[in-house]
Parts: sequence; structure tokens; C-alpha cells
Amino acid sequence: MVTLTLAMASPAAAQRSDLERIIRRTVLSNGLEVVVAENHGVPLVTLELVVRNGAFTQTPEYAGLAHLYEHMFFKANDEFSGQDETINRASQLGAVFNASTREELVNYYLTLQSDSLTAGMDFLAAALLTPRFQSDELEREREVVIGEYDQQESSPFFRFDQEMGRRLWTTQFSRKNTIGDRDVIRATTPAKMRAIKNLYYVPNNSLLIIAGDVDPAAALVQADRIFGDWKRGPDPFLAAPVPAIPPLTRNAGYVREEAVNAVSVQIQWHGPSVRKDEDATFVADVFSDLLNAPGSRFQKKLVDSGLFEGVIVNYYTLNNVGPITISGQTSPDRLRNALNTLDTELREVLKPGYFSVEEMNAAKAQRAVSSAFEREKASAFAHTIGFWWSVSGLEYYMKYVDEMAHRSPAQLQEYARKYIIDRPHVTGVLLSPAARRELNLTEDELARWGTAPLRPAPSRPTLRPSPAGAAKRTPAAGSPR
Repeated sequence: MVTLTLAMASPAAAQRSDLERIIRRTVLSNGLEVVVAENHGVPLVTLELVVRNGAFTQTPEYAGLAHLYEHMFFKANDEFSGQDETINRASQLGAVFNASTREELVNYYLTLQSDSLTAGMDFLAAALLTPRFQSDELEREREVVIGEYDQQESSPFFRFDQEMGRRLWTTQFSRKNTIGDRDVIRATTPAKMRAIKNLYYVPNNSLLIIAGDVDPAAALVQADRIFGDWKRGPDPFLAAPVPAIPPLTRNAGYVREEAVNAVSVQIQWHGPSVRKDEDATFVADVFSDLLNAPGSRFQKKLVDSGLFEGVIVNYYTLNNVGPITISGQTSPDRLRNALNTLDTELREVLKPGYFSVEEMNAAKAQRAVSSAFEREKASAFAHTIGFWWSVSGLEYYMKYVDEMAHRSPAQLQEYARKYIIDRPHVTGVLLSPAARRELNLTEDELARWGTAPLRPAPSRPTLRPSPAGAAKRTPAAGSPR
């Protein structure tokens, strides 16, 4: 067992100092990283296994199989002969367990009483190390996953998001599409499940988190005893390199017609990759926080004015290119004006004085408080640790709030120039067929957003007053998504 000590940062590095008091990190001889996060608030412990797998490892032939593998995890293994036996053992332990798949990780977790820590590790190890991938269980889980697909696909917003993703990620869409492809899922074999296990489920591509009411030294000893014999494997990303996401070379527009009331707008860019432009990812989050703050100039111009029902700016931190998204809702008669004003206001951020010192200080303080709250609940804290470890490395998280705290207006403007203003993007609109006919909205017009103002909305015919008085035509109000 090799224990890592964290280099101390400056006295001003408040988050790192707090985290160093509660986190211990170790790397076992087989390459498995182990993190213990001590929290004695309640007599519970969360065990979480994180694997660098997920959508970003998927070729089209494996689209959705990282997620299907997740569904097969708590099934038959050499310790428990099937799903029922696995569930019964979890019940005996009083454990609550679940799993999730994201773009750049798959995580498995269970929460149980802290005096059952060793038994919980044994339970997790059996599922991890000795899965059987029985054909009957795989057949059932394929249908469960297809059912999830059906449920999501029934939403017009899911269909809209999927088509936006195809335009944003082009040839590498399978590496962003967690839910995957129906035909691939239906044709999956146990052999493909074993191929995923052998390639990615190796200790040197995994993290074990132990968070809660535990003695760190004792927990690390048990982790080494139970997982130390797990055989190290080749680096999966040397064996199966993940290709770069091809950059967008031109703007694209997309119009989706659905039976919806409001008009939904979504504009997306390729943002920074955390391991290639780390500084920009900190700046991106400050930028989003400032524009999303109630009372900000951005919100006053776009939402308080009535142009949008709401607008959210978001950067999603990923290693394999994180997307920048601006989304909002409006009404058909306001759409073009709203989009034109959005473009104008985004360009305003490049002017001196757009971001005030007071706003920046408030955003930094809010981020520090929200990060502190994340650490209060051990299970939620485990998820946070797992996400950051997978996409950026844990060191990134250790310094996150401290790095956010010393970003400058000049850096915010440079980020906007580099990733947003006049950069290739996809502009999508989801609206009803009637609204599209009324607006005569085209994808070519949306593709020009950000390069020239959109044309005014078509004029409406003047209605003659009736004998009973003047008729009024009131546009339908949009409803929030």
C-alpha cells in the first residue's frame, strides 16, 4: 500500500485546508486508488466504486453498453447465484444500493451502517470481481434498459436534446450518448459484457471511496485486504485510445416541431477540456455563476425584461470536451427579438466594467458555501469525489473553490472570446408546428444567429373592428418547461 500526502497550499487556500482534514488518499499496489472521507455525523458509511468508463469509451458498436453493464453489476456472481440472492444479502446488511452511468464514469454505491463496513466491502467485491453475466439476466436487463429508453424518448425535450447532440458532436456522438442505441442494446451478448470488464474494470482504472462514520486507518487496512488481490490490467486508454472530438467548423441550426406550448431555445458550443485547458474550466464556472445570478445585468436584460421566461448558462466540466449551453424559454412572438438581444448581451461582456467586483465576490462566496454543504452528507460527498476524480483527477477538486476565488474580469472576457463569441455553435429551437408556420422559421436562419440579426417576425394582418367593438388579438403565453 502506498500512501499519498497532499502538498500544502498557501494559507489562503481554505477549501484545500478543510478537505485535507477529512480526506485520506491511498494507492494500493495494484493501482486501485482509495479515498476515505471521514464524517461522524450519523453512524452510516457509503461505499462507492468509480470506474473510468461511460459513454466516452463507446464506439458506435458499443453505444449504450456502459449503461447496460451497470445494470448487470448487482446480478449473479460467484458469491450470489442471482439477483434475488444479491438483493436478499443487501437486505440482511440493511444496505441501500444503486448505480449510475455518465459520460466519463460509471459508479456503484451502497450505504449501510458503519459497523457493517467489512461486510459491505465483501458484497461490493463479489459483484465487481466475479460477475457471471448469465444470459437470462442479460436478456431481462436489456428489456429494462430499452424500457428506460422508451420512457425518455416519449419526452419531446429528450428527442430535441438527442438531435442537438448529433449536430454538436457529429462523428463522435456515441461518446456523448449515455443511453445508447436500441439495436446495439438488443444485440448485446455476454461476451461484450466480459470485454468491457476486462478492458475497463481494472484496479488501475478505478477508485474506491469510503465516506462516513469510519476510522480511516482501519478502513484502509480492510480495503487493502479485500481489493488488494484484484489483478492490475493494461492501461485501457492505451489499448483503446479515445479519439479527439472533432471541432465544429461552422454554425448549425436545428428546428424541432413538437406539441409544446412554449418555445425552447438551446445554443451550444464546444467548451474547454479539463486536462487541456484547466484554467478555463474554473473561469467557465465563474462566468456561468455571474450570468445566472438573480439581479445580474444579463438576467435583467433577458428575463426581467420579459423576453425570456428564464435563461440558464452552463458549462459541464468534462475531459473529453465539455459543452457550453445557454438554454431558455420564450414565446413565438418574442423569439427573434429574444435571440437578437441574447447575442447583443453576450458581446457586452467583452466591455470593461461588465462584471463588478461586488458581483464576483458574491459568486465566489456562494460557490464556497454550496461546496461546503456538499460535504455535509457523506453519500452526496462520495458522488462528488467520484465525479471529479474521473473527469479531472482529485487534485482538481481539492483546489476547486480556491482556484475559483481568484479569477479576474479579464479572464472572464478571454474565456468568452475563446469559446463563445463568434465561435462555431449549434442553435436549436423547439416549438409547435403552428408556431413554426407563423414564424416561417428555418434552420438556415438559426445557423446565422451570432453573425447577423435575425429578421423581424412576420407582420400580422390588421383585424377590422367588429360592430360590437374593436377586436384584440393576444398571443398565446408560453409556459415554463
